Amino acid sequence: MSIDNAKQLFTTVTDDGKLVLSVEPYDVPEPADHEVVVQMEAVPINPSDLGLLTAPADMNTVRSEEVDGHPALVADIDPSMMRIFAGRKGKKLAAGNEGAGKVVAAGASDAAQALLGKTVTIVGGEMYRTHRVMPAMMCVPLPEGAPAKEGASLFVNPMTAQGFVNTMRAEGHEALVHTAAASNLGQMLAKLCLKENIPLVAIVRSDAQKKILTDIGLPEGHVLDSSKDDFMPKLVDALAETGATLGFDAIGGGKMANYILTAMEQAAAKRGAEFSVYGSTVNKQVYIYGRLDTGDTILGAGYGLYWGVGGWLLTPHLEEVGMERMMEMRMFTVAERNGIFHSDYSSEISLMDMIDPDIAKAYEKKATGEKVLVNPSL
Repeated sequence: MSIDNAKQLFTTVTDDGKLVLSVEPYDVPEPADHEVVVQMEAVPINPSDLGLLTAPADMNTVRSEEVDGHPALVADIDPSMMRIFAGRKGKKLAAGNEGAGKVVAAGASDAAQALLGKTVTIVGGEMYRTHRVMPAMMCVPLPEGAPAKEGASLFVNPMTAQGFVNTMRAEGHEALVHTAAASNLGQMLAKLCLKENIPLVAIVRSDAQKKILTDIGLPEGHVLDSSKDDFMPKLVDALAETGATLGFDAIGGGKMANYILTAMEQAAAKRGAEFSVYGSTVNKQVYIYGRLDTGDTILGAGYGLYWGVGGWLLTPHLEEVGMERMMEMRMFTVAERNGIFHSDYSSEISLMDMIDPDIAKAYEKKATGEKVLVNPSL
Protein backbone atom coordinates (compact mmCIF):
# COMPACT_ATOMS: atom_id res chain seq x y z
CA MET A 1 0.00 0.00 0.00
CA SER A 2 1.05 3.59 -0.47
CA ILE A 3 1.19 4.96 3.09
CA ASP A 4 3.61 7.80 3.72
CA ASN A 5 6.10 7.64 6.60
CA ALA A 6 5.12 4.16 7.78
CA LYS A 7 7.76 2.76 10.13
CA GLN A 8 8.44 -0.05 12.57
CA LEU A 9 10.77 -1.00 15.39
CA PHE A 10 13.19 -3.93 15.14
CA THR A 11 15.29 -5.63 17.83
CA THR A 12 18.52 -7.41 16.85
CA VAL A 13 21.28 -9.26 18.66
CA THR A 14 24.41 -8.74 16.58
CA ASP A 15 27.21 -11.22 16.01
CA ASP A 16 29.63 -8.96 17.91
CA GLY A 17 27.54 -8.96 21.10
CA LYS A 18 25.32 -5.90 20.91
CA LEU A 19 21.60 -5.32 21.19
CA VAL A 20 20.19 -2.93 18.58
CA LEU A 21 16.73 -1.38 18.65
CA SER A 22 16.19 0.44 15.36
CA VAL A 23 13.30 2.37 13.82
CA GLU A 24 13.10 1.76 10.08
CA PRO A 25 10.77 2.48 7.14
CA TYR A 26 7.97 0.00 6.57
CA ASP A 27 6.23 -0.86 3.30
CA VAL A 28 2.67 -1.68 4.32
CA PRO A 29 1.45 -4.65 2.25
CA GLU A 30 -1.90 -4.70 0.53
CA PRO A 31 -4.44 -6.57 2.64
CA ALA A 32 -5.73 -9.87 1.30
CA ASP A 33 -9.49 -10.35 0.99
CA HIS A 34 -9.79 -11.54 4.60
CA GLU A 35 -7.41 -8.96 6.08
CA VAL A 36 -7.49 -5.38 7.36
CA VAL A 37 -4.87 -2.68 7.90
CA VAL A 38 -4.88 -1.26 11.43
CA GLN A 39 -3.26 2.11 12.09
CA MET A 40 -1.70 1.45 15.48
CA GLU A 41 -2.51 4.05 18.13
CA ALA A 42 -1.94 2.26 21.45
CA VAL A 43 0.60 -0.51 22.20
CA PRO A 44 1.66 -1.27 25.79
CA ILE A 45 5.12 -2.27 26.91
CA ASN A 46 4.49 -5.46 28.90
CA PRO A 47 7.15 -7.42 30.80
CA SER A 48 6.77 -10.12 28.13
CA ASP A 49 7.64 -7.53 25.46
CA LEU A 50 10.83 -6.62 27.30
CA GLY A 51 12.03 -10.17 26.78
CA LEU A 52 12.62 -9.23 23.14
CA LEU A 53 13.31 -5.53 23.60
CA THR A 54 15.87 -5.29 26.38
CA ALA A 55 16.42 -8.63 28.15
CA PRO A 56 19.85 -9.32 26.59
CA ALA A 57 21.20 -5.82 27.22
CA ASP A 58 23.40 -4.25 29.86
CA MET A 59 21.25 -1.14 30.26
CA ASN A 60 24.16 0.76 31.78
CA THR A 61 25.74 0.81 28.31
CA VAL A 62 22.82 2.14 26.25
CA ARG A 63 23.58 4.89 23.74
CA SER A 64 22.21 6.37 20.55
CA GLU A 65 23.83 5.41 17.25
CA GLU A 66 23.02 5.15 13.58
CA VAL A 67 22.96 1.53 12.37
CA ASP A 68 22.73 0.77 8.65
CA GLY A 69 21.47 4.30 8.09
CA HIS A 70 18.69 4.07 10.69
CA PRO A 71 18.40 5.72 14.12
CA ALA A 72 18.99 3.15 16.83
CA LEU A 73 19.55 2.42 20.48
CA VAL A 74 22.61 0.24 21.05
CA ALA A 75 23.65 -1.61 24.21
CA ASP A 76 26.37 -4.12 25.00
CA ILE A 77 25.52 -7.71 25.94
CA ASP A 78 27.50 -9.44 28.67
CA PRO A 79 29.48 -12.25 26.97
CA SER A 80 28.11 -14.73 29.50
CA MET A 81 24.57 -13.94 28.25
CA MET A 82 25.34 -14.50 24.57
CA ARG A 83 24.91 -18.26 24.91
CA ILE A 84 21.31 -17.75 26.02
CA PHE A 85 20.52 -15.47 23.08
CA ALA A 86 22.66 -17.22 20.47
CA GLY A 87 19.57 -18.29 18.53
CA ARG A 88 18.76 -14.62 17.90
CA LYS A 89 22.14 -13.58 16.51
CA GLY A 90 21.80 -11.65 13.28
CA LYS A 91 18.00 -11.91 13.20
CA LYS A 92 16.06 -8.66 12.91
CA LEU A 93 12.89 -9.24 14.95
CA ALA A 94 9.70 -7.23 15.24
CA ALA A 95 8.13 -6.93 18.71
CA GLY A 96 4.98 -5.92 20.55
CA ASN A 97 2.44 -8.54 21.62
CA GLU A 98 -0.82 -6.60 21.57
CA GLY A 99 -2.38 -3.24 20.83
CA ALA A 100 -5.26 -1.30 19.36
CA GLY A 101 -5.95 1.11 16.54
CA LYS A 102 -8.25 2.13 13.72
CA VAL A 103 -8.93 0.02 10.64
CA VAL A 104 -7.92 2.24 7.70
CA ALA A 105 -8.06 -0.28 4.85
CA ALA A 106 -9.78 -3.61 4.33
CA GLY A 107 -9.84 -6.54 1.94
CA ALA A 108 -12.83 -7.48 -0.16
CA SER A 109 -14.51 -9.95 2.20
CA ASP A 110 -17.64 -8.95 4.10
CA ALA A 111 -15.91 -9.57 7.43
CA ALA A 112 -13.03 -7.27 6.54
CA GLN A 113 -15.23 -4.54 5.08
CA ALA A 114 -17.42 -4.57 8.20
CA LEU A 115 -14.42 -3.43 10.25
CA LEU A 116 -13.47 -0.45 8.08
CA GLY A 117 -13.31 2.69 10.21
CA LYS A 118 -13.71 0.79 13.49
CA THR A 119 -11.31 0.84 16.43
CA VAL A 120 -10.19 -2.71 17.21
CA THR A 121 -8.07 -4.53 19.77
CA ILE A 122 -5.62 -7.05 18.32
CA VAL A 123 -2.93 -9.53 19.30
CA GLY A 124 -0.37 -11.34 17.21
CA GLY A 125 3.04 -9.75 17.61
CA GLU A 126 4.84 -7.08 15.54
CA MET A 127 2.76 -4.27 17.05
CA TYR A 128 5.50 -1.64 17.42
CA ARG A 129 4.81 -0.27 13.96
CA THR A 130 2.58 2.42 12.53
CA HIS A 131 0.39 -0.08 10.64
CA ARG A 132 -0.35 -3.76 11.23
CA VAL A 133 -2.02 -6.06 8.70
CA MET A 134 -4.26 -8.59 10.48
CA PRO A 135 -6.87 -11.22 9.61
CA ALA A 136 -10.31 -9.74 10.22
CA MET A 137 -11.23 -12.67 12.46
CA MET A 138 -8.40 -11.71 14.84
CA CYS A 139 -9.76 -8.19 15.37
CA VAL A 140 -12.22 -7.50 18.20
CA PRO A 141 -14.06 -4.19 17.72
CA LEU A 142 -14.37 -1.81 20.64
CA PRO A 143 -17.75 -0.19 21.30
CA GLU A 144 -18.51 2.87 19.18
CA GLY A 145 -16.62 5.90 20.46
CA ALA A 146 -14.20 3.98 22.67
CA PRO A 147 -10.62 5.26 22.25
CA ALA A 148 -7.81 2.92 21.21
CA LYS A 149 -6.19 3.36 24.63
CA GLU A 150 -9.04 1.33 26.16
CA GLY A 151 -8.16 -1.60 23.89
CA ALA A 152 -4.38 -1.48 24.18
CA SER A 153 -3.93 -4.03 26.97
CA LEU A 154 -6.91 -6.30 26.50
CA PHE A 155 -5.09 -9.54 25.81
CA VAL A 156 -1.90 -10.45 27.65
CA ASN A 157 -2.81 -9.51 31.22
CA PRO A 158 -6.62 -9.95 31.13
CA MET A 159 -6.39 -13.32 29.40
CA THR A 160 -3.64 -14.42 31.80
CA ALA A 161 -5.77 -13.50 34.84
CA GLN A 162 -8.69 -15.47 33.42
CA GLY A 163 -6.31 -18.31 32.52
CA PHE A 164 -5.18 -18.58 36.14
CA VAL A 165 -8.80 -19.01 37.19
CA ASN A 166 -9.41 -21.55 34.40
CA THR A 167 -6.41 -23.57 35.61
CA MET A 168 -7.51 -23.36 39.24
CA ARG A 169 -10.93 -24.76 38.42
CA ALA A 170 -9.67 -27.39 36.00
CA GLU A 171 -7.19 -28.76 38.55
CA GLY A 172 -9.62 -28.77 41.47
CA HIS A 173 -8.16 -25.98 43.60
CA GLU A 174 -10.34 -23.49 45.46
CA ALA A 175 -8.07 -20.49 46.08
CA LEU A 176 -4.95 -18.84 44.66
CA VAL A 177 -1.58 -17.40 45.64
CA HIS A 178 0.01 -14.73 43.43
CA THR A 179 3.42 -13.06 43.62
CA ALA A 180 4.43 -9.61 42.38
CA ALA A 181 0.76 -9.09 43.06
CA ALA A 182 0.55 -5.30 42.80
CA SER A 183 1.47 -5.38 39.11
CA ASN A 184 -1.01 -4.42 36.40
CA LEU A 185 -1.82 -8.12 36.03
CA GLY A 186 -1.98 -8.58 39.79
CA GLN A 187 -4.52 -5.81 40.19
CA MET A 188 -6.67 -7.36 37.45
CA LEU A 189 -6.46 -10.76 39.11
CA ALA A 190 -7.46 -9.25 42.46
CA LYS A 191 -10.55 -7.61 40.94
CA LEU A 192 -11.47 -10.81 39.07
CA CYS A 193 -11.13 -12.94 42.21
CA LEU A 194 -13.28 -10.52 44.19
CA LYS A 195 -15.97 -10.67 41.50
CA GLU A 196 -15.83 -14.47 41.35
CA ASN A 197 -15.60 -14.91 45.16
CA ILE A 198 -12.25 -16.68 44.84
CA PRO A 199 -9.96 -16.33 47.89
CA LEU A 200 -6.62 -14.81 46.85
CA VAL A 201 -3.39 -14.54 48.82
CA ALA A 202 -1.34 -11.73 47.29
CA ILE A 203 2.40 -11.41 47.91
CA VAL A 204 3.99 -7.96 47.52
CA ARG A 205 7.21 -6.31 48.69
CA SER A 206 6.26 -2.93 50.16
CA ASP A 207 3.61 -1.13 52.19
CA ALA A 208 2.73 0.99 49.13
CA GLN A 209 2.07 -2.12 47.06
CA LYS A 210 -0.01 -3.62 49.86
CA LYS A 211 -2.18 -0.49 49.94
CA ILE A 212 -2.88 -0.78 46.21
CA LEU A 213 -4.47 -4.19 46.75
CA THR A 214 -6.28 -3.46 50.00
CA ASP A 215 -7.76 -0.35 48.36
CA ILE A 216 -9.10 -2.64 45.63
CA GLY A 217 -10.80 -4.70 48.33
CA LEU A 218 -8.54 -7.62 49.26
CA PRO A 219 -8.56 -8.39 53.01
CA GLU A 220 -5.50 -6.96 54.75
CA GLY A 221 -4.56 -10.37 56.13
CA HIS A 222 -4.44 -11.80 52.62
CA VAL A 223 -1.94 -9.23 51.28
CA LEU A 224 1.53 -10.10 52.56
CA ASP A 225 4.81 -8.20 52.36
CA SER A 226 7.63 -10.65 51.67
CA SER A 227 10.21 -8.17 52.99
CA LYS A 228 8.80 -8.31 56.54
CA ASP A 229 10.23 -10.55 59.26
CA ASP A 230 6.82 -12.12 59.95
CA PHE A 231 6.15 -12.99 56.29
CA MET A 232 6.24 -16.78 56.65
CA PRO A 233 3.96 -17.16 59.70
CA LYS A 234 1.50 -14.73 58.15
CA LEU A 235 1.66 -16.64 54.86
CA VAL A 236 0.88 -19.90 56.67
CA ASP A 237 -2.08 -18.24 58.42
CA ALA A 238 -3.44 -16.80 55.16
CA LEU A 239 -3.12 -20.14 53.36
CA ALA A 240 -4.78 -21.98 56.25
CA GLU A 241 -7.65 -19.49 56.19
CA THR A 242 -8.18 -19.50 52.43
CA GLY A 243 -7.23 -23.09 51.64
CA ALA A 244 -5.09 -21.89 48.73
CA THR A 245 -3.10 -24.76 47.23
CA LEU A 246 -2.24 -23.25 43.81
CA GLY A 247 0.30 -20.49 43.29
CA PHE A 248 1.31 -18.43 40.27
CA ASP A 249 4.80 -16.99 40.61
CA ALA A 250 6.03 -14.10 38.48
CA ILE A 251 9.44 -14.03 40.20
CA GLY A 252 10.77 -17.40 39.07
CA GLY A 253 14.26 -17.33 40.52
CA GLY A 254 15.23 -17.59 44.17
CA LYS A 255 13.23 -19.20 46.96
CA MET A 256 9.71 -17.81 46.53
CA ALA A 257 8.25 -21.05 45.13
CA ASN A 258 9.90 -22.87 48.05
CA TYR A 259 8.37 -20.48 50.57
CA ILE A 260 4.90 -20.93 49.09
CA LEU A 261 5.09 -24.74 49.03
CA THR A 262 6.50 -24.84 52.57
CA ALA A 263 3.70 -22.60 53.83
CA MET A 264 1.08 -24.65 51.98
CA GLU A 265 2.27 -27.80 53.76
CA GLN A 266 2.23 -26.10 57.15
CA ALA A 267 -1.21 -24.66 56.39
CA ALA A 268 -2.47 -28.14 55.52
CA ALA A 269 -1.39 -29.32 58.98
CA LYS A 270 -3.20 -26.39 60.60
CA ARG A 271 -6.31 -27.36 58.67
CA GLY A 272 -6.19 -30.89 60.07
CA ALA A 273 -4.28 -32.93 57.46
CA GLU A 274 -3.13 -36.27 58.86
CA PHE A 275 0.56 -36.65 59.70
CA SER A 276 2.67 -38.89 57.49
CA VAL A 277 6.40 -39.33 57.02
CA TYR A 278 5.69 -38.59 53.35
CA GLY A 279 3.95 -35.31 54.13
CA SER A 280 0.29 -34.44 53.69
CA THR A 281 -1.82 -35.74 50.84
CA VAL A 282 -2.86 -32.18 50.00
CA ASN A 283 -1.77 -31.46 46.43
CA LYS A 284 0.34 -28.29 46.33
CA GLN A 285 1.24 -26.69 42.99
CA VAL A 286 3.21 -23.61 41.99
CA TYR A 287 3.38 -22.45 38.38
CA ILE A 288 6.17 -20.10 37.35
CA TYR A 289 4.96 -17.74 34.63
CA GLY A 290 7.60 -14.99 34.77
CA ARG A 291 11.31 -14.46 35.45
CA LEU A 292 11.60 -11.18 37.33
CA ASP A 293 14.50 -12.95 39.04
CA THR A 294 16.55 -14.68 36.34
CA GLY A 295 18.53 -16.75 38.85
CA ASP A 296 18.04 -20.41 39.71
CA THR A 297 14.76 -21.57 41.25
CA ILE A 298 15.74 -22.93 44.66
CA LEU A 299 13.55 -25.62 46.22
CA GLY A 300 13.75 -27.26 49.63
CA ALA A 301 12.40 -30.41 51.25
CA GLY A 302 9.75 -29.20 53.67
CA TYR A 303 6.57 -30.01 51.81
CA GLY A 304 6.33 -33.78 51.55
CA LEU A 305 6.00 -35.63 48.27
CA TYR A 306 2.66 -34.40 46.89
CA TRP A 307 3.61 -31.18 45.15
CA GLY A 308 4.66 -29.77 41.82
CA VAL A 309 6.49 -26.84 40.28
CA GLY A 310 6.02 -26.18 36.59
CA GLY A 311 5.85 -23.51 33.96
CA TRP A 312 2.69 -21.75 32.76
CA LEU A 313 2.33 -19.87 29.47
CA LEU A 314 -0.73 -18.15 28.09
CA THR A 315 -0.58 -19.38 24.48
CA PRO A 316 -0.52 -23.12 25.29
CA HIS A 317 -3.29 -22.54 27.83
CA LEU A 318 -5.51 -20.90 25.21
CA GLU A 319 -4.83 -23.75 22.82
CA GLU A 320 -5.88 -26.15 25.56
CA VAL A 321 -9.17 -24.40 26.39
CA GLY A 322 -10.10 -24.01 22.71
CA MET A 323 -11.40 -21.28 20.43
CA GLU A 324 -14.91 -21.06 21.90
CA ARG A 325 -13.66 -20.48 25.45
CA MET A 326 -10.98 -18.10 24.23
CA MET A 327 -13.55 -15.92 22.46
CA GLU A 328 -15.73 -15.93 25.59
CA MET A 329 -12.72 -14.68 27.52
CA ARG A 330 -11.99 -11.99 24.93
CA MET A 331 -15.55 -10.68 24.89
CA PHE A 332 -15.59 -10.58 28.70
CA THR A 333 -12.34 -8.62 28.56
CA VAL A 334 -13.83 -6.02 26.21
CA ALA A 335 -16.93 -5.73 28.40
CA GLU A 336 -14.74 -5.16 31.48
CA ARG A 337 -12.16 -2.92 29.78
CA ASN A 338 -12.97 -0.02 32.12
CA GLY A 339 -13.65 -2.24 35.12
CA ILE A 340 -11.78 -5.40 36.08
CA PHE A 341 -9.32 -5.08 33.18
CA HIS A 342 -8.73 -1.34 33.22
CA SER A 343 -5.09 -0.33 32.73
CA ASP A 344 -3.47 2.91 33.88
CA TYR A 345 -0.42 4.24 32.09
CA SER A 346 2.23 6.48 33.59
CA SER A 347 3.34 7.87 30.23
CA GLU A 348 2.69 7.77 26.48
CA ILE A 349 5.64 7.66 24.10
CA SER A 350 6.35 7.35 20.37
CA LEU A 351 8.34 4.75 18.43
CA MET A 352 11.28 7.15 18.36
CA ASP A 353 11.04 7.58 22.13
CA MET A 354 11.48 3.81 22.48
CA ILE A 355 15.07 4.17 21.25
CA ASP A 356 15.89 7.14 23.48
CA PRO A 357 18.45 5.85 26.04
CA ASP A 358 16.93 7.60 29.07
CA ILE A 359 13.37 6.58 28.19
CA ALA A 360 14.48 3.00 27.53
CA LYS A 361 16.14 2.79 30.95
CA ALA A 362 12.88 3.95 32.52
CA TYR A 363 10.53 1.49 30.79
CA GLU A 364 12.98 -1.40 31.27
CA LYS A 365 12.71 -1.14 35.07
CA LYS A 366 9.23 -2.77 35.15
CA ALA A 367 8.34 -0.65 38.19
CA THR A 368 4.90 -0.99 39.79
CA GLY A 369 2.63 1.82 38.60
CA GLU A 370 4.93 2.72 35.71
CA LYS A 371 3.23 1.02 32.76
CA VAL A 372 4.18 2.71 29.49
CA LEU A 373 1.95 3.08 26.43
CA VAL A 374 3.40 3.49 22.94
CA ASN A 375 1.49 5.42 20.28
CA PRO A 376 3.21 4.48 17.01
CA SER A 377 1.16 7.09 15.16
CA LEU A 378 2.82 9.99 17.02
